[in-house]
Amino acid sequence: MKEFFAKLGYKLRVFMTGRTGPDELYRFLNMAALVLIIIDIFVRNEIANAVLFGAAILLLLVAIFRAFSKNVAKRRAENAKYLAVRGKVTGWFKLQRDKVKFRKTHVFRTCPNCKRTLRLPRKKGEHSVTCPVCKTKFSVKVR
Repeated sequence: MKEFFAKLGYKLRVFMTGRTGPDELYRFLNMAALVLIIIDIFVRNEIANAVLFGAAILLLLVAIFRAFSKNVAKRRAENAKYLAVRGKVTGWFKLQRDKVKFRKTHVFRTCPNCKRTLRLPRKKGEHSVTCPVCKTKFSVKVR
C-alpha cells in the first residue's frame, strides 16, 4: 500500500511539472467560493440559490483552471495584479487602524504632490514638513 501512494505522489509531481499550481489568487477564489456556498445555505429564494451556487462553481472552475494552467507567465501576471489590489485594500485598513491607534500622539496629513499619507507628531502650531517619498516641502498646521 505504501508503494502505491509513493507511485501516485510521483505521478502527481510529474503531472504538475511546468504548471502554475496554487497561488494567492487561487486561495482567494477558493475562499470566495466557500463563502458563497455558505451564504447559499441560508438563502431561501430559489433564484438566489441558483445564482449563488452557480457563481461558486464558476469561481472553483477558474481556480482549478489557473492551478493546472501551463501558461505560467500569464498566471503570474494575474496573481501580481491581484496582490497589488489586495495590497491597496489592506493598506487602507492598516492606515485606518493606525489613525485610531495613534490618534492622541500623531496627526495624519496628505502630501500635496504625491498624495501619500504622512504621520506627524501632534505638536500645536505651523510646521514645515518634507515628504520622505517625493521630497516636496510644504507647511502643515496642527491644532
